[in-house]
Amino acid sequence: MAAPARRTIELFYDVISPYSWIGFETLCRYRNKWNIDLKFRPFFLGGVMNATDNTPPGMNQAKMVYMLEDLKRMRNYHQIPISPISNPLETMITKGSLRAQRFLTAVQLKQGDDDVENVSRQLWLRLWSKDQDIYEPESLVEVAKKAGFSEEKAKELVTMIQDKEVKDILKNRTETAIEYGAFGAPCIVTEIDGKKQMFFGSDRFHLIAHMIGEKYEGPLLEYSKL
Repeated sequence: MAAPARRTIELFYDVISPYSWIGFETLCRYRNKWNIDLKFRPFFLGGVMNATDNTPPGMNQAKMVYMLEDLKRMRNYHQIPISPISNPLETMITKGSLRAQRFLTAVQLKQGDDDVENVSRQLWLRLWSKDQDIYEPESLVEVAKKAGFSEEKAKELVTMIQDKEVKDILKNRTETAIEYGAFGAPCIVTEIDGKKQMFFGSDRFHLIAHMIGEKYEGPLLEYSKL
């Protein structure tokens, strides 16, 4: 039987979303098993939510209670150190993720995908594992240093979040995700039978595998980078 054709999988994600972290780590692990090229597409979840009249789980008590329990199950299954944040409304709504996502865009523009992978992971670890700030510029500098950058380089990258080019790239990428049908995060896009198809969430990998001729084998803990 012929091997599945090589495919590009685009991951649209925002570090404010813990489910994006699960999708991110899962796809990073499956690069070792599936015949895929994984493309990171940091976008702005707040813009997606506004454009689609969606509301975050934190604005609905029942959804929030469910999400907290669900994330415990996901943490144990995927072995991703997700922990509740102490002030979700302030962190997710008041402060939001626009600065962090522009920072990731700047890293990708200046440094490339390997570094954006490392910085993304450090942002999630800081926010969703250590319950620390990712809003203030000083926090972003610390994230970059954790990812291996010098302090000078880290400050240069943080300064770039004000650049028009960075802002435009993030805006355009967010609009592209909306055109694909995104209404939340993560949003996973690949081409099947000549047509782009979008999968929402971090629990559709068995379906993606089926549709691209691959096999889903669980969380693949042996390939974890955590």
